[in-house]
Amino acid sequence: MRNLTYIGIASLLLFLCGCKDSSVSSVQPLDVMTFNIRLDAPSDSANNWKYRKDNVCQMIAYYQPNLLGMQEVCHNQMEDLKQGLPQYTALGVGRDDGKEAGEYCPIFFNTERFKLVEYGNFSLSEHPETIGVKGWDASYNRIATWAILEEKSNGKKLVFFNTHLDNDGKVARNEGIRLILNKMKEIAPHTPAILTGDFNCIPGEEPLQTLEDNEMKNAAKLATVAYGPSWTFHDFGRLPMEERVLLDYVFTTNEANIDRYRVIKDTPDNGFLSDHYPVLVKLTF
Repeated sequence: MRNLTYIGIASLLLFLCGCKDSSVSSVQPLDVMTFNIRLDAPSDSANNWKYRKDNVCQMIAYYQPNLLGMQEVCHNQMEDLKQGLPQYTALGVGRDDGKEAGEYCPIFFNTERFKLVEYGNFSLSEHPETIGVKGWDASYNRIATWAILEEKSNGKKLVFFNTHLDNDGKVARNEGIRLILNKMKEIAPHTPAILTGDFNCIPGEEPLQTLEDNEMKNAAKLATVAYGPSWTFHDFGRLPMEERVLLDYVFTTNEANIDRYRVIKDTPDNGFLSDHYPVLVKLTF
């Protein structure tokens, strides 16, 4: 009888421990990366994409972000990335025709962890439903790509936006961010959201302040632990240190806890990954 009592207590303890582990595992950290990979430009010579693509894929495979937003991705680069990163599902379109022409702002997500619920693209312009048009005072066509994703382990959903704001048009940058905020509310209201991108803004500029005024968290400012340089753009190492600036950001809705933020200053033996450094953030919702 005593042995049966001991067995019963042991079974109960194992059951309770299992319940505890289950509840803890339901909140999984998210590793989110943003990375301007630099378009495939023949004028880059030794820094051309053909010399960088393998190292880019190896870097991403090493850090294993669950969610990845990239910028300046031409169609051939998109194909290279999909081939080199088979563990991800890739989403996006070219900004010039909504198909394959022009740069993509693609989203890559870990296929094992997430299920795609819905996905789309819109232009950063007065006519967001039309891709291939310039907005406001922009020098280039600009787009945003978004996806609603569901955690396979617990059914929780989030919405992920990725973009590349114009390098010249101040009005276009400001209005583009306002458009993205409105699209977040329209597409996935009351859903945790992440926004990544090359914003072509330095800290303190209006688009960043607009995001913060709308209760979006800037991971660069609010992470519990931050590591790496305070800048991301270096022009393949050619810019003097005092001219290097932070252009690449990860923002989240207010309910996120941002644990770690890192600008990844990794440099392969044979050159650079890009003219920007990637940013990696660890967070939980």
